Amino acid sequence: MRQFCLVLAVAIVTFGALGLAQQSGPYKVLQRAKVGGEGGWDYIYADVAGRRLYIPRRGGQAGGVPTRLTIFNLDTLEPAGEIAGVGGNGAAVDPKSGHGFTSSKPISMFDTKTMTLIKTIDAGAAQPDGIYFDPFNQRVYVFSHPTKDATVIDAKDGTVLGTIDLGGVPEQGVGDGKGMLYVVMQDAQGSVTAVDVKTMKAVAHYPFGDKGRCNGLALDAKNDVLFAACGNSGNPPAQPAQPMMVILSAKDGKVLTSLPLAGGSDGAAFNPSTMEAYSTHGNGTLTVIKEKSPTSFEVEQNLETMNGARTITFDSKANHIFTMSQERGPAPPPPPDGVRGGRAPQGAPVPGSFTILMIGK
Repeated sequence: MRQFCLVLAVAIVTFGALGLAQQSGPYKVLQRAKVGGEGGWDYIYADVAGRRLYIPRRGGQAGGVPTRLTIFNLDTLEPAGEIAGVGGNGAAVDPKSGHGFTSSKPISMFDTKTMTLIKTIDAGAAQPDGIYFDPFNQRVYVFSHPTKDATVIDAKDGTVLGTIDLGGVPEQGVGDGKGMLYVVMQDAQGSVTAVDVKTMKAVAHYPFGDKGRCNGLALDAKNDVLFAACGNSGNPPAQPAQPMMVILSAKDGKVLTSLPLAGGSDGAAFNPSTMEAYSTHGNGTLTVIKEKSPTSFEVEQNLETMNGARTITFDSKANHIFTMSQERGPAPPPPPDGVRGGRAPQGAPVPGSFTILMIGK
C-alpha cells in the first residue's frame, strides 16, 4: 500500500498545523486487544457474515518470522486460528462460497471453514496490493500499482476472468451492489475510476484537480455519494500538504465539497445506518464525517486512536470500526544529508506490541 511513512510524517505536521485537535463526539476506543505477533502488515478485513477478522502478516524478517494469515473472532478479538504461508497485503471473503483470497503474489485462495489453503493463483505481471470482494457477481478484484489494473477472479472457483485497465495507480475499491465498482487512484492528481463490472471496462474517470495521494474510498450507495480520502491538496512542497476528504457524486463525478482530515488517510469506510464516513490515519487519528443530507456534510469528530493505525475495516452488523498498529521505540535521528525518498526514520517495533483497536459508540 503505500508510502505511508511519508504520509505519516506529513500528517503529524498537518494535524497540528490545521489545529485539528481531538473533538468530543460519540465515538471512542471500546477495546484494545494486544494480540502480539511479529511481521509486516497492511490491510485489515472484517468478514461480517462469518464473524471473523483477517490480518495477513508478512514474514521474511530477521529471526525467522513466518508469513501467515492471522484470524480473530470479530466480536471478542480473541485469536481464532491462522493459515501458515498465506500472506500478502489484504484479504477478502465470499461468504456464499466460503472462499477467501489474499492479495499476495501468487494470490492465495483459502477455505474459511477449515482455514486451509485451497490453491494459489498466478497474478502475472501484477503486484497485488488492495483487494475487494463484490457480492453483486461473486467476484474478487485485486489491485496492482505498477500495472495500474485490477485482476478479476471468480470467487466460486478461483478462475481468473481477466484484467481491468484503471488508468492510474489503484488503491481502495468499493461497489454499489448494482453493477458498478469505484476505485480511488493514488496518483499525485487524484481521481476515481468508475467500472462497469458486467463488461469489466472502465466507463468514467472523475478527477480531483489539486487533490491527490488518495488511499481511501467509501460509498453511500443509497445516495450515490463517494468519499475519497486524499493525503494532499494544493501544490506540495510549495504548499504544506493538507489531507482532505473529497466528497463527490458517483453518478457524474461532480465534487460536492471537501473537508479537512486529521491526517493522511490510508483507508475509508461508510456506515449507512448512521450516515457517517470514517477515515483512519497513520498519525493515530480517525476522522468521522456526518452526511446530514446528500448535499450537506460536516466533520463530526476527530478521535485519537494509536500511532500508526492507518488502515480500516467496518463491521456493519455491530457498527464497529477496526484498525491496528504496533508500538515503536524512539526514532533514530535523520541522516546528515536529510531524508531520502520521502521516508522518515522510524523506531524499531516493540516485540509483542501489535494491537487491534475496536471503535464504536
